[in-house]
Amino acid sequence: MSRWWFYLAVLGGAALTSWALSFFVSALARRVGAVDQPDAGRKQHARPVPLLGGLALWGSVLGAAIFLWNAGWLPDEHSTAGVLIAAGLGSAVLMAVGFIDDRFRLPPAAQLLGPLVAASVVLAGGVRIELVTNPLGGVFSVPWWISGWLTFVWLVGMMYTTKLLDGLDGLVSSISAVGGLIIFGVSLAWDAPSAATGVLALAFAGSCIGFLPHNLSPARLFLGEGGSVFTGFTLGLLAIVSGSKITTALLVMGVPVADAAWVIVERIRHGAKIARGDRRHLHFRLIERGWSPRQVVALLSSLSAGFGMAALVASPKGKLAALAALVVLVTWLLRWSRKPRSA
Repeated sequence: MSRWWFYLAVLGGAALTSWALSFFVSALARRVGAVDQPDAGRKQHARPVPLLGGLALWGSVLGAAIFLWNAGWLPDEHSTAGVLIAAGLGSAVLMAVGFIDDRFRLPPAAQLLGPLVAASVVLAGGVRIELVTNPLGGVFSVPWWISGWLTFVWLVGMMYTTKLLDGLDGLVSSISAVGGLIIFGVSLAWDAPSAATGVLALAFAGSCIGFLPHNLSPARLFLGEGGSVFTGFTLGLLAIVSGSKITTALLVMGVPVADAAWVIVERIRHGAKIARGDRRHLHFRLIERGWSPRQVVALLSSLSAGFGMAALVASPKGKLAALAALVVLVTWLLRWSRKPRSA
């Protein structure tokens, strides 16, 4: 089998596994009472929707990792045994806390436990952001006493970005699929062509793609707490393991990151709780301006794909320029979306 046929098989196999597992997870969620009820505010779905969808993504990625390990692709130079075991344990913690939250509705402080423990486990497994690209050429070596904190903040930040973004059917899974595909492309250029890092990113993208038929509007299955943070955890971890491609991940996730930062600032300004959901996010404002949920998902996913493609071909200076353009674009979108429709 040629390399590209193998890549296609990994993508398709992960997608099919995730799609099939979603039926089982949906039945499980209904059986245990992990169901999201609509309300008059942020949750405007027409009928109760099962949670726990992240278990389908997690199971698909875990299955792909086990297959690659048995096939001799794992561990490798970048995805070492320690990193893989830590990633598995950390993601299992996220799934466990997410399951409990989806069933019993934990307070925000308890929800934070999962991301904090998962990031700590990965750090214990030896994952570090050790190099940062210099836009003027070369790289910066991050001192060891900074790299741990930087890695921890990066992973928790990515987890909370996707958590806060998870308010519209199919949005997180679509952007996460784009992120996985972009990291796959970057890893091909940076790693040896057969490196498993890129194949893991491809399997993650496939798991998100397979979940989409269940999750696009009108959704029949939600990611739930565990799934919403698992996607950010995986993207953040892959960005590090694929060669500290932090700028690349920021370009892919730039719109959600900027939106999350803006919403947090707005909540602080108005005295609202940071962790309490509301309709200040860009995707909700676009819907209020008459966009359909699928149109919003298509727009934001296309922006992520466009900036991600720029990361594949741009020089370090070009990536810096793309980040600046992204900030300008998001600022304009946020200001425009706040105007009344009649304006």
